[in-house]
Amino acid sequence: MLKIYNTLAREKQLFVPIVAGKVSMYVCGMTVYDYCHLGHGRVMVVFDMVNRWLRASGFDVTYVRNITDIDDKIIKRANENNETIGELTARFITAMDEDAAKLGVMRPDIEPRATDYIGGMVSMIVALIANGNAYAADNGDVFYSVNSFANYGKLSGKSLEDLRAGERVEIDAFKRDPMDFVLWKSAKPNEPSWDSPWGKGRPGWHIECSVMGEHHLGKHFDIHGGGQDLQFPHHENEIAQSEAAHHCTFVNYWMHNGFIRVVNEKDGLDEKMSKSLGNFFTIRDVLKKYDAETVRFFILRAQYRSPLNYSSVHLDDAKAALSRLYTSLRGLDVADIEIDWHQPAAATFKTAMDDDFNTPEAIAVLFDLANQVNKAGSLKEAGLLKKLASILGLLQRNPESYLQGEVEVGGISQELIWMLINQRLDAKKNKDFALADSIRKELLEAGIVLEDHSSGTSWRRV
Repeated sequence: MLKIYNTLAREKQLFVPIVAGKVSMYVCGMTVYDYCHLGHGRVMVVFDMVNRWLRASGFDVTYVRNITDIDDKIIKRANENNETIGELTARFITAMDEDAAKLGVMRPDIEPRATDYIGGMVSMIVALIANGNAYAADNGDVFYSVNSFANYGKLSGKSLEDLRAGERVEIDAFKRDPMDFVLWKSAKPNEPSWDSPWGKGRPGWHIECSVMGEHHLGKHFDIHGGGQDLQFPHHENEIAQSEAAHHCTFVNYWMHNGFIRVVNEKDGLDEKMSKSLGNFFTIRDVLKKYDAETVRFFILRAQYRSPLNYSSVHLDDAKAALSRLYTSLRGLDVADIEIDWHQPAAATFKTAMDDDFNTPEAIAVLFDLANQVNKAGSLKEAGLLKKLASILGLLQRNPESYLQGEVEVGGISQELIWMLINQRLDAKKNKDFALADSIRKELLEAGIVLEDHSSGTSWRRV
C-alpha cells in the first residue's frame, strides 16, 4: 500500500484517494520569464516520477501542472527586452517544454495558463469578500484577511504571531494586517489589466493556483505538489483562499520536494539554488556537458524530500553509475515483458516506491539486477531491469546511444574514434603494441574508454 509523506500532517500516511482508483494531482509549475534552472528540473522530474508510479500502480491519474504567464517578474522582463508579454511567455514556454522533453518528463494531462482563468479568479475573490475573508482597499487592491481564517499557518506549522515575527513582509498602509496578502492588484501604467468589480487590475499569484486547481480537479482533490520553497507562503495562502471560499478541505496530501543546494565557492556557504541568489545553473547549460538521462538519474537517485547537492563530482558519479546499468544491457536482445510483482526483485522495487517514492532503494534494485545480468547474461533479468527502470523513465535507449553519447566530447567524433580503434587493431595484428597502447591512451585522454571482448572492441565515453 502506498504511503506518502504529507507535509500537512508531518508524517507518512496511507494514500487513500477520494475516488477509488482515481488520483487528482496538481503541481505548481513555472513562472515563464527565463530559462528553467535545475531546481525547476527537479520539480518536473520528481512529479513525473510520482505520476509514473501512480499509473504503474493502476491508478487513473489526472495530472495538472500550471503555467504562470502573468507576474511582476514577467512584466519587468518583457519591458527590459522591449517585447510583449505574450512574446516573452511564448518563447519561454517553448523552452520549458524542450527542457522537460529532454529530461524524459511526460506532458501533464492539463497545463492551464493563468491568464485564461481571470474570470474564475474574480469570482473567487467576490466570494471571499462576501464571506468576510477579504476586503477591498481604497487604492483598488483587494487583500485576504489572514485573521479571518482560524487555521492559517497549519501547513507551515506556525501561528500568525510566529509568522509575523519571522517573516519579512512588505509594509503596506492599505493592509489591515502586515501578513494580509494581495488577491487583486490595481492596474498600473503600461501593465496588462482586466476588468473587475474593483476596477481594472490583475490577480495576485496565490489566487491563480486556487482557481486553476478547482477548475480542473474540483474544490477538494487528492495531491498538491511543488518545491519546498512554496510551502509558505504560496501553498499556505492557497489553503486559506480555497477553504474559506468553499468551506471544505482543499487538498488531502501535500507533497514538497527538497532544494537543490550549491556550495558558494566565494565563502563556502551551502545555499539553495535560486535565481535570487544568482547561483543557479539552467537546464540548458547543464545539458551542454551532461547527457539528459544522466541529469534525470542524478535527480532520482536522491529521495525527493531530501536536499540534493549539485556539483560536477556528483554528476560525474551519476554518469558512471548509469553507465554501469547500461553496460549490463549492452549487446543483449531484451524483450518487453510484463512485470510479475511477486518476483522478489520486483516486489522489493514496489515496496521501495510505495514507501513515499523511495527512488534510492528502487534504484538499488536495478543495480542488483544488473549484477545478476553481468554474471549470468540472463535475458529474463535483463528484461525485468529494463521494465522496472522504465517506470522511472530510465534505460529505454539503445545502450550504445547512451554509452557512446550523441554529442562530440573533447572535439573527437565517433568517426575518428572508430578510425583510431581500427588503427589500434591493425597495430595489434602487426605486434606493434607500443602504438596500440598509445592509441588507447590518446582516446582515454579524450574521455573515451576502450573495452576489448572476444568479439571485438567497443567503446564508451567516461
